[in-house]
Amino acid sequence: MGTLALAVTDGMLHFELSLAYEVFGADLSGVADPWYNLTVCGPGAVQVDRFRLEPDCGLDQLQRADTVIVPGWADVDEDPPADLVDAVRAAHEAGARVASLCTGAFVLAAAGLLDGRRATTHWAHTEVLAARYPRVEVDPDVLYVDNGSVLTSAGKAAAMDLCLHLVRLDHGSAIANTVARRLVVPPHRAGGQAQFVTAPVPAQDNHPLTELFPWVIERLDHPLTVEDLARKARMSSRNLGRHFRAATGTTPLQWLLTQRIRRAQELLEATDDSVDAIAAATGMGTATTLRRHFNRTVGVPPDTYRRTFRSRSRHGPNYSRQHQRH
Repeated sequence: MGTLALAVTDGMLHFELSLAYEVFGADLSGVADPWYNLTVCGPGAVQVDRFRLEPDCGLDQLQRADTVIVPGWADVDEDPPADLVDAVRAAHEAGARVASLCTGAFVLAAAGLLDGRRATTHWAHTEVLAARYPRVEVDPDVLYVDNGSVLTSAGKAAAMDLCLHLVRLDHGSAIANTVARRLVVPPHRAGGQAQFVTAPVPAQDNHPLTELFPWVIERLDHPLTVEDLARKARMSSRNLGRHFRAATGTTPLQWLLTQRIRRAQELLEATDDSVDAIAAATGMGTATTLRRHFNRTVGVPPDTYRRTFRSRSRHGPNYSRQHQRH
């Protein structure tokens, strides 16, 4: 199994650090075996908010990791420590996948990893990031950005979204959903979803959409329309759209398409069903329709996605990188 390293130094935000440790450092061998081999790397004992942390090893060991995660950086008005920046840059040059959580993007930007790339950070600091690093294409309106070997997330809850996205890339949707259920968080929010969402999921049992969401999930093989959803929710289509936007940050049709794509990913990973059968099971109708939406949303055709996942399942999530090294 590949190694995952947390890069820490004085001034890191404890929430994002703890969140990443909970996802990747907990013993989840009962969920997926092998799980991640987590190492905390730092320049020595570091102060994280009011807590003192003893890393497992020095920052130079980041170069040995397959994935490096940089948690949030507290003081964005100051340049991040040079030793941290140099170590993160060296790790990426050695072939590591590097991801930042929240304002950890400032470390990646200082290392030059975001030059010419689209990136995000907490919405309150996007203007500062863009002004200080003009070669970075800062997107203030998304939860996270995946550039392949370099990933960035917005703040707090969006950091969890990116961590689950990494699990999904490495282990597939079914495992990521299991981890999300364990953590009692939404299993998947697309990276392009807006950062500012009043209520990502209905918080009250009497929310107008509480019964609608599971009803839809159970009927993804049906050709549902906005009118069908509005009828089930006992409201007009206009009111439905307003409630959906407040609860999910997107439209009913876009949310429905996301659920269909998620289901298709699970079926591609876990079954040998044909693309035609999966198209029917997800309410896409035809393989052509599924391929078009899947390719546009996921970035690869369904057949390629299935082959990639099967390869990861056989060799482990970091097989491609390790194979290239040798």
